[in-house]
Amino acid sequence: MDYINAMSSNTPFQANQSQPLPQSNSNGDIDLGKLFGILLDARWLIIAVTSLFTTIGVIYALLATPVYKADALIQVEQKSSGMSALVGDMGDMFSSESSATTEVEIIKSRMVLGKTVDKLNLTTLAQPQYLAVIGKGLSRLTGESNAIKISRFQTPNNTVANFILSVDDSAKGAYTLYNQEGRKVLAGLVGELATKGDYSLFVQQLVGSKGDEFAVSKRSKLDAIQWLQKNLSVSERGKQTGILQLSFAGEEKQLIEEILNNVSENYFLQNVARDSAEAQKSLNFLQSHLPSIKTELTDYEDTLNRYRQDNDSIDLGLEAQSTLKVMVELEAQLNELTFKESEISQRFTKDHPAYKSLLDKRQVLLAEKERLNRRVQQLPKTQREVLRMTRDVEVNQQIYIQLLNKVQELSILKAGTVGNVRILDKAQSYSQAIKPKKPLIVVLATLLGAMLAIAVVLVKAALHKGIENPDEIEAIGLAVYASIPLSESQNTIDEKYKRNRHRSKRQVSESLLAEFNPADLSIEALRGLRTSMHFAMMEAKNNVVMISGASPEIGKSFISANFAAVIAKSGQKVLVIDGDMRKGYLQRHFNLDWDNGLSEFLSGKLPAESVIKKSGIENLDVITRGQVPPNPSELLMNPRLASFFEWASSEYDLVIIDTPPVLAVTDPSIVGAIAGTTLMVGRFGLNTVKEIDVARNRFDIAGVEVKGFILNAVEKKASASYGYGYYNYSYESDKK
Repeated sequence: MDYINAMSSNTPFQANQSQPLPQSNSNGDIDLGKLFGILLDARWLIIAVTSLFTTIGVIYALLATPVYKADALIQVEQKSSGMSALVGDMGDMFSSESSATTEVEIIKSRMVLGKTVDKLNLTTLAQPQYLAVIGKGLSRLTGESNAIKISRFQTPNNTVANFILSVDDSAKGAYTLYNQEGRKVLAGLVGELATKGDYSLFVQQLVGSKGDEFAVSKRSKLDAIQWLQKNLSVSERGKQTGILQLSFAGEEKQLIEEILNNVSENYFLQNVARDSAEAQKSLNFLQSHLPSIKTELTDYEDTLNRYRQDNDSIDLGLEAQSTLKVMVELEAQLNELTFKESEISQRFTKDHPAYKSLLDKRQVLLAEKERLNRRVQQLPKTQREVLRMTRDVEVNQQIYIQLLNKVQELSILKAGTVGNVRILDKAQSYSQAIKPKKPLIVVLATLLGAMLAIAVVLVKAALHKGIENPDEIEAIGLAVYASIPLSESQNTIDEKYKRNRHRSKRQVSESLLAEFNPADLSIEALRGLRTSMHFAMMEAKNNVVMISGASPEIGKSFISANFAAVIAKSGQKVLVIDGDMRKGYLQRHFNLDWDNGLSEFLSGKLPAESVIKKSGIENLDVITRGQVPPNPSELLMNPRLASFFEWASSEYDLVIIDTPPVLAVTDPSIVGAIAGTTLMVGRFGLNTVKEIDVARNRFDIAGVEVKGFILNAVEKKASASYGYGYYNYSYESDKK
């Protein structure tokens, strides 16, 4: 065979044109170099995704509604009860200071916040209608001035519902309120109370043009209180300072200041009311006991006076008077301890040290009283009786006077009660918004985009099993004859074909890469394939070469057409056949019509001479696929194919037939049984090693030996362990 003889005098053998590759890690270690290469290969994707997220972050930062913060300061002083004021210094020993935690809970209670909800009408929400998601931000950026303020809105039984308020006449301030179903609820004017049935609405302010709409909704009081509790923050400054800081976050500076001031005022007023109530309670207690004590005092005085009259006004001696004075003081102290015990018993049990101390003091005083009583028993009977009666009178006089004094003190205290709470700082909003933090959002969005893009790239790389290294093919025992780099020039040809497919035919120099750009690296690789083919065909039964693959869209037709052109340019006579009678498009590379081709010959409609077409390249003839037959496989089994190959082998130095993928149809197995040499094509990053192995096994079952493999559309990747260096070197050598 002339082709084989010609090849034997050509350049040295290159079974695999790629450089030797390092063995991959088999111990499970992470190849940081390869990971970096994968990221470098996907740099544009990572940059694009990161840029997208950065843009989204910038847009969000610009459109997000600013949230402002206001704060106020309240001082909670040490609290003393009315009874503590009554019992004097010892009562201070047992007074307790309300903890900051207790005061925080009081401030955030429904009792305090509920008054704020009622005062500021926080159960009513009203704002202009915006576009979904971006409308509010756009209106702020464009300076839209639409605004509404509603000071009163009543619905039947305070029903929670949503409404739409439409501006009818902006000059007069006329509006109409509609419910969710679009039915008219009421109509009114700004500054006037509008009522209809159980509905009433007072719009205090309305800024908008005719036709503008505002969303008005009614929420429950509990929901409004919970909203306040969620956004209100109360904390103590320092430790046990009694200084509470109230903070509130919201979108409107004026509203959050009003809310904080009202909450502070409500807390202050309830504190004053509480202290005033304590004073009133103590006052009521004293006033209820005054009449009985006065009655007892009168009875004791009358009894003493009658006894003196009956006994001729007996006077006490100096010893008796001294004893009387001591006994009166003891009774006063015992009465004082009784008041204190009344207060302490409400706070502590009898096992508390303070309670025990009071009881011990009572026992000491009672023991002293008992000693004095024994001393009095030594006096004459008349003096004893006078002493006893005088003691009762003076003790009750002191108690009565003391109670009268305390009544006056508590009356003054109640009238001048200011509580133990003082508002130090009124609410003031910060000039800068606390949210959103625009620089932080942009940075986080950028980092998120970068991490997401990197994660996608790494996951895709982990899941991707496409061939990127010839060693993967050789590991399954299949020799790699050539690695064909991806051609940008071929992409240009394909784009031109798509634009001009319905126009007049082009020249072959515009459609075949070997003619369009003979110096392309892909064509250089195909020139190297000529040498490899020599050794593949040395023991072949004929000079027919079948080119097949595992799947479609891998570039079999590109390889067949351009390889045939490369061989033809070396002076050999070549016939290239489109054996894919289903979807073959080999004719595209030569700008030929697909009809009057292989299917017409195999079906007996045309003789061989009629289906052979000139390619426009010297020494190169083409047979297109012809009409799509209903039974391509059966046609290929026709004896005419074997006879034609026998004839073509004698007429041409090389016959190349391009066949469909073997995993899809049986056509390649039929043709391979006749062809002398079978080559498989796989696309870089598309076909998997498993696919190639299954395809070869399919050929083995049919008795077809696959001589070698061609890796097509190889891309230059940093993650791969080989590149374009040898192609550039080879091309430069040819030029020299």
